[in-house]
Amino acid sequence: MEFAEVKEILEKAKTIAVVGLSPSPDRESHRVAAYLQKAGYRIVPVRPDGNRILGETVYSSLKDIPFHIDIVDVFRKPEAVPAIAREAVEIRTGVLWLQEGVGNPEGERIACEAGLKVIANRCIYKEHRRLFK
Repeated sequence: MEFAEVKEILEKAKTIAVVGLSPSPDRESHRVAAYLQKAGYRIVPVRPDGNRILGETVYSSLKDIPFHIDIVDVFRKPEAVPAIAREAVEIRTGVLWLQEGVGNPEGERIACEAGLKVIANRCIYKEHRRLFK
């Protein structure tokens, strides 16, 4: 995906569901989500357990979120991606973003065939920093 398209996605997005967001500040998912939150995005933590992370309510699945999500950002193992992609399609998000090392051809195909934009094996933090210095 071209940089201009990634920039447009990040400019238009308001809410980012972070699947696999860790409550631990030492984890990469937490650091990235905290950065995005400071950059002005609403972060929506998605994980099976937890109450609040970064001041936001934790949801156990994408389907439990009662409002629109612009980007689904995934910090899970590649084998979890197909199920996450199906949920992303179901909630009608616009973008499935798979962090570095999280690519999965089946999950990417599911999302693409449903019309979602897919960004795979790219760090949303690094892309945002590069595009909005």
